[in-house]
Amino acid sequence: MSALSGLAQPAPGGGAGTAPGRARARKPPVPAQYNWITGSYDVIPEQLELPLPPLEDSYLPEDGSATLLATENGAQLLVSGFGLFVGKKSERVVVRKGKQVCGEVPFLRLQEIVVGSKGVSFSSDLIEELCSRGIRICFLTPSGRPYALLTSPLLTATVETRRAQLAAYENQRGADIARWVVAGKLRNQEKLLRYFAKNREGEPRQRLEAAAASLRRLRRQALQVTGPNTDAVRPTLVGIEGTAGRLYWQQIGDILPEELGFQGREHRGPADAVNAMLNYGYGILYGHVWGAVMNAGLEPFAGFLHTDRSGKPSLVLDLTEEFRQPVVDRAVLAWLNRGGKGVLSNGLLDAESREAVAGRVMARLQASESYRGKTYQIRSIIQMQARLAAAAVRGIKPYRPFTFRW
Repeated sequence: MSALSGLAQPAPGGGAGTAPGRARARKPPVPAQYNWITGSYDVIPEQLELPLPPLEDSYLPEDGSATLLATENGAQLLVSGFGLFVGKKSERVVVRKGKQVCGEVPFLRLQEIVVGSKGVSFSSDLIEELCSRGIRICFLTPSGRPYALLTSPLLTATVETRRAQLAAYENQRGADIARWVVAGKLRNQEKLLRYFAKNREGEPRQRLEAAAASLRRLRRQALQVTGPNTDAVRPTLVGIEGTAGRLYWQQIGDILPEELGFQGREHRGPADAVNAMLNYGYGILYGHVWGAVMNAGLEPFAGFLHTDRSGKPSLVLDLTEEFRQPVVDRAVLAWLNRGGKGVLSNGLLDAESREAVAGRVMARLQASESYRGKTYQIRSIIQMQARLAAAAVRGIKPYRPFTFRW
């Protein structure tokens, strides 16, 4: 799978397809979660004690209908193709088309199954097994937007957190979270512009650094916004966020190759492949944040910065903001600046482009970043931030956003 660019190279195996490649030799940062009782970080033992099966124990179809994005501690299985059936056989996930078995992956290798097309069916036995193992299923539209997340309801925390979350909207706690969500987003936008400025000289570098300095000033303005509740601070914060967004995306447009046709950020119905790739990457990120929100016992549809609307996971969107730049923007935009391209077919990314984006976003989720003096994978930091939000609505600790190294 050339789209993974060294993250996982396929090797022959299984006779009917390809086996996922070997992970990098260095020891990865371990997944962990913050324990609010002990005040320390607890390593997730399942990720360390369960041995991965041999490479030849997995194989995948050559037509790309099922893709395994291998990582150091597991993998994400992408299934896309009308008429596919995903079931269970002993200790394996089995992908079939009709009576033909076209792929098998051991449970021990998986972290998540992502369904990227219509016409994919699941067995109830498999769903029960996945829930018991804590492996979630995320369903995406062809444009990459998640429309369902299947996980065990027993993984969530107590109802006190949700009660505190709803009450926080009407008091200072909700206002504080909204303010720091904007501040975190602007801080990471600033850092990403400085990241791109490092490898440039002259006027292009000066423009990026000047824009980064403006974003820093806007961040300070956001932190100075005060009010007794969420409704009192939201209008001003949204205005500051909008100003920062226009400045940020103008600079991104200036550094991207002209032939990509990027004219600015479009959230719906993208007319160019750049916007389509960003939307697809954000969809994958939403799935991870949504799972973290549910595991932390929070209500996904009760946010603070994003307004309430039927079917809109406002809190998921809130907590996604600080991870857009270090996870999706950095991965996709850096690749495009190195010559990468996406292809649109009938207004949607083709299969190869989706795999290219998914592979790079997954790599960033597995990348190590400094967090409170230690190093963790970003996917673990997402879970920690969700648990920090749960503590913030209950008044245990104040919410502070994650910022990445540049």
